[in-house]
Amino acid sequence: MDDPMTDHQPPQWSAEVMEKAAAIRLLALDVDGIMTDGKLFFSASGDELKGFNILDGLGIKQVMAAGIEVAVITGRRSPLNEKRMNDLGVAHLMQGREDKKVALAELAGRLGLSPRQIAYMGDDLPDLPAIRYAGLGVTVPNGYWLVRQHADVCTVAPGGSGAVREACELLLSASGYLEASLQPYLEQE
Repeated sequence: MDDPMTDHQPPQWSAEVMEKAAAIRLLALDVDGIMTDGKLFFSASGDELKGFNILDGLGIKQVMAAGIEVAVITGRRSPLNEKRMNDLGVAHLMQGREDKKVALAELAGRLGLSPRQIAYMGDDLPDLPAIRYAGLGVTVPNGYWLVRQHADVCTVAPGGSGAVREACELLLSASGYLEASLQPYLEQE
């Protein structure tokens, strides 16, 4: 199967989406189905295994460098989530939160942000209230149909295959930081 992140040019977003994305100061992400492909693997001894896409990790670092906060809100608790978020420098990890809209509103209150300053990216019904609450709702093509119907943006790449990177590039592009975030890699010889 072709890799959606290497087989296309960056998406062209509508003026309405770009306007919403320009206001974003917090990108909140679900894990399973967004940062991973949604599959859970368990060893015979019960150890959980997950695959995170490296493209997403760099995108997260790029948006944080541009001054956009990143949070992860997930219904499951996993030491793997904690390890990956620590590795990326993500300060806001909320695990075991089925009430994602409530968790997102709590975090927004602590950070002094309005819903219009928040992008939320999720793929299934527990994410839908948070997607509808946020100023910019983002999902993936392999997300549940009702979530896709309510999101402002559906990425080209599926969850776990660079979809978060697409969302990050949307935010960077809308805030005028995309070219600056790519320039250091173009200057290297």
